[in-house]
Parts: sequence; C-alpha cells; structure tokens
Amino acid sequence: MENFASLIIKRHSTRRFTSQPLLPEQVESILKAALMAPSSKGAYSWQFVAVEDKNMLKQLAGCKKVGAAFIGHCAVAIVVAGDKTETDVWIEDASVASIYMQLQAEDLGLGSCWCQVRNRLTEDHADAEQYVRDLLGIPADFGVLSIIGIGHKDQVRKPFDEAQLPWEKVHTGSW
Repeated sequence: MENFASLIIKRHSTRRFTSQPLLPEQVESILKAALMAPSSKGAYSWQFVAVEDKNMLKQLAGCKKVGAAFIGHCAVAIVVAGDKTETDVWIEDASVASIYMQLQAEDLGLGSCWCQVRNRLTEDHADAEQYVRDLLGIPADFGVLSIIGIGHKDQVRKPFDEAQLPWEKVHTGSW
C-alpha cells in the first residue's frame, strides 16, 4: 500500500488497457473499497454490478456517443447505481464510492477511468441510464451514475506536477 499523497499524484484516468484479466482478489479488493465508502446518514444507497464478460463490456461501451469506448477493452467494468427512493444524495454517495474504487485500483497498480452515465445520451439519443438499466436488469428506482472501467494499464502517464496546481482556485476565509 502506498501513502495517500503518492496515490493522488500518480492516479490519472487510464483509457488503454492490456488484455490481461484481473485476479479475483483484485476485483474483490476494489469492491470492498466501494462498500467501505462513506454514505450520508448511513443510507448506503449505492449498489454495484461488476461485469467481466467481453460481449457485455462491448455493449456497455455503447452507453454514450463519445467517451465510453474504453469500456469495451477493460478487464472489468463496475456499474455504479443508487437507489433514488432511499436518499436525495444518492449521487454524492455513489460518487464517493466510485472514486474509492479508482483509488484502490491505483493502489493495486491498475488503471481506471470514470464513464459518466447520468444525464448522458447514447449514439441514438436514447437515455444512457435506461440503456444500462436495460442491459443489466437494474430496477427503475435506481439511477445509474457511472461505469468505472478497470484493467492493467497499457499507457504510462506522468505524475501530476505539483508546481502546476491551480492555487488561484483556492480561497481562504472568503471568496
């Protein structure tokens, strides 16, 4: 395990993956991280669908007109959904769980990328959430926030350059 500062300096979105599958314990570790993510008022409204089937990954890659092709080439895609009837902050809770998975993947030396599904359209201008719900049998009460594609990195990215951080975006005391 790396320290947290190293993880956030190294982690970048990875959209190119090798064909090497993940070990079951890697997938379990990533899902454990999601299940340990904090949730407002302990609602834990999120649920996850882990997909490794290559045919289904290719179908999931069709959830958006642009920006989802990488899903067809990852080792596992984890669909992140939230029960809209349990809490009004399901989006925030599901977002935290999504990033926990990405940080755990990085800690394991794996790459990941977030694919936004909520409020997006397919190539045919259909609702992306409904497209994913239909593919995976997700109940209508669940919003589909994201798909996190994970796999072995097939690209090398430089760590963040701390000298380039946009400190002008930080305000102290007031705007």
